[in-house]
Amino acid sequence: MRSNQVYDNLIEAIGHTPLVRLRKTIDGIPAKVYCKLEAYNPGLSSKDRTVLYMVRDVLNNRTFESTPTFIEATSGNTGFSLALICAFKGYHCILTVPDKISQEKIDALRAIGARVYVCPSSVMPEDPHSYYSKAQQLHEEIPDSVFLNQYYNKSNIQAHYEMTGPELWEQTEGKITHFIAGVGTGGTLSGVARYLKEQNPDIKIYGVDAFGSVLTKYHETGIIDYDEAYGYNIEGIGKNFIPANIDFKIIDRFIQVADDRSAIAAQNLAKNEGILVGYSSGAVLEAILQIQDEFKSTDFVVGLFADHGLKYLSKIFSNDWLLSKGIISGELTSEQDQDPLQAQ
Repeated sequence: MRSNQVYDNLIEAIGHTPLVRLRKTIDGIPAKVYCKLEAYNPGLSSKDRTVLYMVRDVLNNRTFESTPTFIEATSGNTGFSLALICAFKGYHCILTVPDKISQEKIDALRAIGARVYVCPSSVMPEDPHSYYSKAQQLHEEIPDSVFLNQYYNKSNIQAHYEMTGPELWEQTEGKITHFIAGVGTGGTLSGVARYLKEQNPDIKIYGVDAFGSVLTKYHETGIIDYDEAYGYNIEGIGKNFIPANIDFKIIDRFIQVADDRSAIAAQNLAKNEGILVGYSSGAVLEAILQIQDEFKSTDFVVGLFADHGLKYLSKIFSNDWLLSKGIISGELTSEQDQDPLQAQ
């Protein structure tokens, strides 16, 4: 469906992203498999929706003596959306980010006017050097500041309950049978799941998690096992703590995916579908492929692709980075240099 809508400003363009059917990358799967392309938001990710609601709700419930400063701990996308909205509104924006995010994300955040603090990703959230703790510290030090805290801010869930969920229901004409999305803060999956389950309780909700995250075992056992937590490269999904915005009761299942297979899936989407999306989107496709034997011809599967691949050119779309992480190996021939997946 094409839109000829004319907007008064960029903020009004948030939402109403396309649903696109996958073909070559899911060859052999009997179900219809579609992707929700959130890169078509102005800020190139689903986080535009989240930030729109979080900022709106702050402004509706608080007054400021001076120009407000919005602070957030982010793996990049929420920060990009917040910087975009702050630039439009004339607010100050401060972001704390983990050191594993791509350089182009950091550069883009600064280009829109955000002040960015890069923090170690190898420490626990309560460590004073973590990007969570740094954001809290800055909030305590800066007058008229707001720490949005997307992991605990219920407006995160509400944005996807009121926007993304209804969009999917309308776009699929109520035929959706499975919704699959990465789990980071939990807002996207929980908000969409809540809406879809209200329309049809039989819809399956699957959360995509990274190996090295504590979320899957917590969902299965109720135990937070820090002994199983370790570093991983995928951005935007998985956690070494339990965000309050993950509604575990409404999620039917978690699917864990590996760094290498998720990167390869993102590469395949670009090369075989012409869909250039980010690392977590590759993780969602990899999760779909893992459970492909469960799908029937009557199923209507939707995976949410959270952001754009342009934010990962120095990572999953870079041979040097893939080699450095062991995702591809050996001497690249000229042919492999054009297609790094052939090195597998």
